[in-house]
Amino acid sequence: MDLRKLKTLIDLVSESNVSELEITEAEGKVRIVKSGGNVVQQFVAAPMQAAAPVQAAPAAAPVAEAAAPAAVTGHQVKSPMVGSFYRAASPGAKAFVEVGDQVKEGDTICIIEAMKILNEIEADKSGTVTRILADNGQAVEYGQPLFVIE
Repeated sequence: MDLRKLKTLIDLVSESNVSELEITEAEGKVRIVKSGGNVVQQFVAAPMQAAAPVQAAPAAAPVAEAAAPAAVTGHQVKSPMVGSFYRAASPGAKAFVEVGDQVKEGDTICIIEAMKILNEIEADKSGTVTRILADNGQAVEYGQPLFVIE
């Protein structure tokens, strides 16, 4: 999708009473959501047709099963937006939290960069960080679990 068109759509959503807009075109699907005054956009590229022969498809199935995450127990801190996940304030800096760290509600636990804006993400529960579910620099989706706090 053309970046000028995408920016125009984001501006229209942010200036209107519309809270969510989804558009599907040949290039993919764009979903723009306004949440708490912030506009978050998500672009999903259209699926490409398989170039491999049909007999190659069964070989990919075990890989998908192996990549499936184990069931997560405990309180999950989820991403409030689409963006890039960072565990530290800058490259080479100490991570905000590590597994085993005690956090209090309101402590900064990571940063998500969305549209060149660095958004500090805070713990929404006090407890101990038992798992970190995203890798540094990884693209994350809205609602994707990032941490487990128990």
